[in-house]
Amino acid sequence: MSAEKKGDLGTLKDDFSHQEIKLVDMGHDLLTPTSTIIAYTEILLEYTDKHLKCPNFISDIKKILTASNQLSTLIVRLFSNKETFCGVIDLEAFTTTVRHDLRNPINIIIGYAEMLLEDIEEENHPEVCTHLQKILSSARRLLTLIGDLYFSNNQSKSVSKEKFESESINENEYTVQPPTSSWNVSLQTGEDTVDLTTGQALLLVVDDKENNRDLLSRRLYKEGFNVKTAENGKEALFKVHHQKFDLILLDIIMPEMDGFQVLKIIKNEPELWRIPVIMVSALDEIDNIVRCIEMGAEDFIHKPFNQVILNAKISAILERKRLIDRERNFIKKLQNEQEKSEKLLLNILPQPIAERLKKGERTIADYFPEVTVLFSDLVGFTELSTGISASTLVKKLNRIFIAFDRLTEKYGLEKIKTIGDAYMLVGGAPTPRSDHAEAVANLALEMLKTLEELNKGMHDNFKIRIGIHTGPIVAGVIGEHKFNYDLWGDTVNIASRMESQGIPDGIQLSETTYQRIKNKFICERRGPIDVKGKGKMVTYLLMNRK
Repeated sequence: MSAEKKGDLGTLKDDFSHQEIKLVDMGHDLLTPTSTIIAYTEILLEYTDKHLKCPNFISDIKKILTASNQLSTLIVRLFSNKETFCGVIDLEAFTTTVRHDLRNPINIIIGYAEMLLEDIEEENHPEVCTHLQKILSSARRLLTLIGDLYFSNNQSKSVSKEKFESESINENEYTVQPPTSSWNVSLQTGEDTVDLTTGQALLLVVDDKENNRDLLSRRLYKEGFNVKTAENGKEALFKVHHQKFDLILLDIIMPEMDGFQVLKIIKNEPELWRIPVIMVSALDEIDNIVRCIEMGAEDFIHKPFNQVILNAKISAILERKRLIDRERNFIKKLQNEQEKSEKLLLNILPQPIAERLKKGERTIADYFPEVTVLFSDLVGFTELSTGISASTLVKKLNRIFIAFDRLTEKYGLEKIKTIGDAYMLVGGAPTPRSDHAEAVANLALEMLKTLEELNKGMHDNFKIRIGIHTGPIVAGVIGEHKFNYDLWGDTVNIASRMESQGIPDGIQLSETTYQRIKNKFICERRGPIDVKGKGKMVTYLLMNRK
């Protein structure tokens, strides 16, 4: 090995020894405030057991003591294990593990201590308040020390044991990790605060640690929220599929299914993606924050929680959700009203005409060189109407016309209007078609058959006259507030005469219509008849299809 490489190796060994000493010192520094927390917690437990006699208060102190002992055990294991330093020289991975594992019990200690301070009456129990303040002070000191470990590591090199021991060292293999910015959250308060009714909001807290769920849930209950909990990702997904939540607080580090996986599923499902999610973690590296936001999370908070910031974030997100929901409901109402308006418009006007009106056309008038117009009229209906009640009359007529409407839709024709017991339709307008005469003839035959079936069902004996004529028309929309699509021209008048001068249960055709359909239908020549305003006209009776 060259002298230069030996020198580099020696420098690396010195750096590594220095880091090992620093980590051992850090372990001692962490144990000191931890021991302080344990000592004051034991004093508190003894005091409350004798003087307070409050099971809930004692239970929370025991949770602090349990978390403190766990914290002490973790520190000893992480900072006093030689294998840690000799086998894993990757300080970045090590400090990340330390910060995550240690923050969880510290979060529990701070959370329960803060809640106990809120509940205790300082005047009656000043000693308890003093001890709790010392516990909080020591716990926050621990957070500062852990933060110092994080920042100092960002300025150090990450070297593996294998590279450290290798004789063939390549200088290009050593990379300096760039500093990672911490996430500094500033909260501005003022007179313009959001007034949010929290009692109606339902929140879901997802965390695999029972104490974390308990702490956060109790905090949120105190603020007036309704809270449900889930101990893992699968349970959380089950609950959001079966209950409507306004906000999810989702822990990142969980076994089996971590928070990133749960967030991805929520944001990819159409039924769930609108639920706002706040990601929660003991780690606050900027890359985690960026990843959460990129995946669709509304915000990110780290343990232990600052209650003021937590409340501000939740309130802001819920207020934003409330405004978005209100806007969405308003848009939905507008869409529903628009759909109702369009349905009403389509009940009055043909769809192509309605579309033209919606696009801004004000005068609609079209010339059609050839269409087929049909008129029908119920024989003796006027006489029948004098012998039955109005409601019965309308019900009978409604059944008949609904059946005719279905036939009109079936054959792709256009109903123009009804006048009393008369029914008018056209084929070939407003949408031109070459087989308009054939389509109207088919419909006319089926109208006779349909009325026969309705008579059996209603125990009636209605008869109908049908008249058909083919020729040119003008069609358009008239009216300003009540629109009406109508037809004008001699063709309309002749079709009306074909009906009025026809025979009951007969379909009378003009010569023009007969010429259009004679190859496909059986027709009988009726002979010349006097048509009002037209004189003698040869007509035919439509009998059936060939």
